[in-house]
Amino acid sequence: MTLKLYNTLGRKKQVFKPIIKGYVGIYTCGPTVYWYQHIGNLRSYIFSDILKRILLYQGYKVKQVINVTDVGHLTSDADEGEDKIEKAARNEGKKAIDIADFYLKIFKEDLDNLNIIEPDKWCKATEHIKEQIELIKILEKKGFTYKTSDGIYFNTSKFKDYGKLALLKIKGLEAGKRISVGEKRNKTDFALWKFSEKPEERQQEWDSPWGVGFPGWHIECSAMSSKYLGEQFDIHTGGEDHIPVHHTNEIAQSECAFGKKPWVKYWLHGAFLLFKGEKVSKSKGGLYTISELVEKGFSPLDYRYFCLTAHYRSQLEFSLENLNSAKNSLIRLKNIASDIKDDDNINKKYLKEFESSINDDLNMPKALSILWNLVRDEKAKGKYKTIEKMDCVLGLKLLEKKSIEMPQEIQTLVNEREQARKNKDFKKSDDLREKIKELGYKIDDTKDGMKIGKI
Repeated sequence: MTLKLYNTLGRKKQVFKPIIKGYVGIYTCGPTVYWYQHIGNLRSYIFSDILKRILLYQGYKVKQVINVTDVGHLTSDADEGEDKIEKAARNEGKKAIDIADFYLKIFKEDLDNLNIIEPDKWCKATEHIKEQIELIKILEKKGFTYKTSDGIYFNTSKFKDYGKLALLKIKGLEAGKRISVGEKRNKTDFALWKFSEKPEERQQEWDSPWGVGFPGWHIECSAMSSKYLGEQFDIHTGGEDHIPVHHTNEIAQSECAFGKKPWVKYWLHGAFLLFKGEKVSKSKGGLYTISELVEKGFSPLDYRYFCLTAHYRSQLEFSLENLNSAKNSLIRLKNIASDIKDDDNINKKYLKEFESSINDDLNMPKALSILWNLVRDEKAKGKYKTIEKMDCVLGLKLLEKKSIEMPQEIQTLVNEREQARKNKDFKKSDDLREKIKELGYKIDDTKDGMKIGKI
């Protein structure tokens, strides 16, 4: 099976060939853990999960690393503003480490609920300060850095390929030509290490050869990916908003430090989730979290199915109506699949079509349509095993025993109770159980999960 991936570096589909035969290293840009991740953020992780599942399906040994940004991501990508973690800690009256740990825990729960395979390695920026300092020292020794009053900066003019990922036109962006850039020598220069304005006022700051401070946002990814995947690796994923700044800067500092070109062979980027034609983002208030969708009667897998209806490189318009349509499709699909009882053979015709779709740059909308063709084909044989194999990629739990049909009122109460249990509000959980019981349904909490039945 030949897998073709659209490489942002070069803007074309390429046949995937790993650096080491049979092994794939993937670095997935992780969350900045200062608030809940909204469904726009989570679309990117569903896409990277599909990629990982396809590679595993093909028999590759996959090592995936996801970073956790718990320091250094400022409110402005121009190396200005306040550290997002420090700001959240001040606003909530908590320690920075507690803020990061709390929102990371919620994020991991969201991934689990979306049936996203956990990475082989989680790595926090605050736990890799030494590695980041060492990488900056390498860049300094090679002459790629300079010092200003607020930090150590990377000189992008010394990297002739700067902007190749984003196809940036650097000409005319020099300091003082069109925009004030303070002490930067070039508009595109970026911070590797920021000095604390007033040492001991920040919760998170460290000693370094250049002074007390904290690492820039970009250096963490280069330092941690190289530690766990090597100085050159196969695939880097993230959202399309990372292309012009974050990933462009990662390439610059990494290729200058390691001398490997390309530093990463394949760059894959997921498109935005839209609401009323605009990008869903935290800066605009976000949209929904997974928990909020559950409160409205949807399951996390409804959202996963919804995301699979569009290609990962296509922007996707969200609405509750569109999500409800996906929910109903998934219910029908699971009901049909759960009733299938046939031989243990594989339907080679439909599986071949499915594999052709997923290998064509993860074409999941087409893969879904092939699955629907299979389940609707009354003459097709080997449906059960074929669906089982397809679901290794889709991750929709299609063959799990279907839940009982229940009124929307009961489903809403069940969702509220589940949320109360997550919040450890056991009194509310018990009250809701009694209310559900009064309406004719019982709930049993077992080691295998919650079981619901009629009384």
